[in-house]
Amino acid sequence: MKKVFKKIKTVKGELSFAGDKSISHRAVFFASMAEGKSVIRNISSSEDVKSTQKVFSELGVEFFHDNSDLIIQGKGRNKFKAPVKNLDCGNSGTTARLISGLLVAQKFSSVLIGDNSLSKRPMKRVIEPLSLMGGKIESVNSVLPLQIFPSESLRAIEYSLPVASAQVKSAVLIAGLHLNDETKVIEKFITRDHTERMLGLPVNTIENFKIVSSSEKYFPTAKEYFIPGDISSAAFFIVLTLITENSELIIKDVSLNPTRTGFIEVLKKMNADIKIENVRESSNEPFGDLIVRSSHLTNIRIDPSIIPNIIDEIPVLSIAGIFAEGNFEIRNCEELRYKESDRINAICENFRLTGLDVEEFPDGFRISGEIKKAKVNFNSFNDHRIAMAFSVLAMMVGNESSVDEIECVGISNPTFYEQIDSLIK
Repeated sequence: MKKVFKKIKTVKGELSFAGDKSISHRAVFFASMAEGKSVIRNISSSEDVKSTQKVFSELGVEFFHDNSDLIIQGKGRNKFKAPVKNLDCGNSGTTARLISGLLVAQKFSSVLIGDNSLSKRPMKRVIEPLSLMGGKIESVNSVLPLQIFPSESLRAIEYSLPVASAQVKSAVLIAGLHLNDETKVIEKFITRDHTERMLGLPVNTIENFKIVSSSEKYFPTAKEYFIPGDISSAAFFIVLTLITENSELIIKDVSLNPTRTGFIEVLKKMNADIKIENVRESSNEPFGDLIVRSSHLTNIRIDPSIIPNIIDEIPVLSIAGIFAEGNFEIRNCEELRYKESDRINAICENFRLTGLDVEEFPDGFRISGEIKKAKVNFNSFNDHRIAMAFSVLAMMVGNESSVDEIECVGISNPTFYEQIDSLIK
């Protein structure tokens, strides 16, 4: 389906978001692994988190809804049932990679599958460390489907992440929860830390390396979770407000995890007027309110060390960049090529449609010049973050500019366009 946009005049209002997608995934994982009843409040409504729930349903976990709360009857350690069919992870890389860490520790065989997009995404990065632990995983060309077999002797390892990946880190740590000895994951670049926060895992920093440990004594127990609002979903509205004149937006109860707010720090350095208020904590996760106002932005050099923590926000950050003074350039983000689409290429192709000057690199891109075309039909590449980022740009261009295949926004924020309509004045 195509969405056609008129030029936006101003943004005014207040928003709150369904639970953060990354945190919601992990709450479902750990509530399912725990024995007994857990409650999750404000869980993400995204299709990706629903994929995680569907997989655990096939493993015998029971889910109930009580108004907006999700109640999970967890199975407990080593009590999952063998699935009677392939476990479909949909479009969710988090589901596929994290569940691999759980399944290698089970006493039954299983097969992971996904949609066309997920079936092209690299799984070697999770197969290798789990195999080092004694996991038995078979795959053709290191992509889905993955066949996982019972392991004769799973063992603890010390693993240094070759690629900055919270998903790989979490998969190894989840496998480690089934062992007496400590499994350690070492990362040079800090990635999302929701797994270690939620489980209360030991974290040490030695010579600029972060070391996270897990073992059976940290196996999850049944509890209540509150999921702060999704900061990645909020990013599109933050940028829209900043680049629209005479605009102000309040965002309530949004996640402020420091491994997720890197893009806010980048925007502040670009002279963005963003204030944080009412900070508090739940399940070891900080959250609070944001007040965002129209700003005159200036592009900056983006530090490579922050890339892992802004990777999902780069598409919409680039939209802010083309309305800022100077040229927008970002490098060291080759990981973008292995998302739901090749996001580097998708971003560059869409910017070229506007008449902007675009240089594409293996690990990033540079955008300069001015928008020359008054009406543009952007391609979502069936990627939710591309669709939402270029919806923001289409609103700025106006003149009935449009975005194709917008249904994919349901992967992370099914209410995106309703929220947009509520703010436009």
